[in-house]
Amino acid sequence: MAVYTHIAADEMAEFFARYDVGEIRCAAGIAQGVENSNYLIETAIGRFILTLYERRVAKADLPFFMDLLDHLAARGCRVPRFIPDRTGRKLQHLRGRPACVVQFLPGATVGEPTVDQCRSAGRALGEMHVASADFAGRRKNRLDLSAWHVLAARSGARFDEVAPGLGWRVAGELAFLDAHWPDTLPRTVIHADLFPDNVLVQEAEVTGLIDFYFSCRDFRAYDLAVAHAAWCFDDDGGTYHASRSAALIEGYQQAIRLTREERDAFVILCRGAALRFMLTRTYDWLNMPPDALVTAKDPLAFMRRLEFYAGTSSGELLGP
Repeated sequence: MAVYTHIAADEMAEFFARYDVGEIRCAAGIAQGVENSNYLIETAIGRFILTLYERRVAKADLPFFMDLLDHLAARGCRVPRFIPDRTGRKLQHLRGRPACVVQFLPGATVGEPTVDQCRSAGRALGEMHVASADFAGRRKNRLDLSAWHVLAARSGARFDEVAPGLGWRVAGELAFLDAHWPDTLPRTVIHADLFPDNVLVQEAEVTGLIDFYFSCRDFRAYDLAVAHAAWCFDDDGGTYHASRSAALIEGYQQAIRLTREERDAFVILCRGAALRFMLTRTYDWLNMPPDALVTAKDPLAFMRRLEFYAGTSSGELLGP
């Protein structure tokens, strides 16, 4: 979440007059994240999230996200629904951007998750994959291996502004992944961005999975690899926590058992996940608008994860 587009109080009030949610008492921009403009809205009857879609989220994809969250919620997953206005319309426009009001879920995000929180997150991800198995919607992963090549080309010689030799290292990793990326693993609709700041918890229990704006159909084990890279290291990527990893995998397999093919490919998927976030963070680092209310994230935190994964094996990550 972030704020790129600033909304005046009177404009906000006029927008929310379309909804049966009561009068606005408080509206505050949310600085976390990098994709959209988000506001926490408190009204006379409760809390909501207002999202204005910027940059990577295409308007044409929004019905997919809305239908997916309705599908998951109907199957018991703790996900936020999109709120319709008085006419039943969920998709709006504000300041020339697509906009939606989203249900606020209880709980809070965590910076450094506990082992029990990792287990709960893994289980919630597995349950989401079970629930999404019969979802009919289709959306391609627009940040797949082919897109990583495009991102790398866009950063080009500027990689060295992040770290000397980074461009050379990226080129080598892309060549490795081109040669080893699997193509026959089980697929479902995945979250594709399940970081701790996209999971709400109360104590050790998950109360909500949020921000599905990268969700797509892809390998379910890749989704677990993204979560592994996000949950099992210190924020700067310098320290790996094997206990968190064991708990995350254990929780996931309480819902879905990994196949032999998924287990064999897991470290390659983790390398891909680390590279994907290093590349998008690099692009954002180099192209962040100076006036955006957003916290830029360090690309090298995922380069450190990538170096760790390059020196280990699927067996060491997953255990017996």
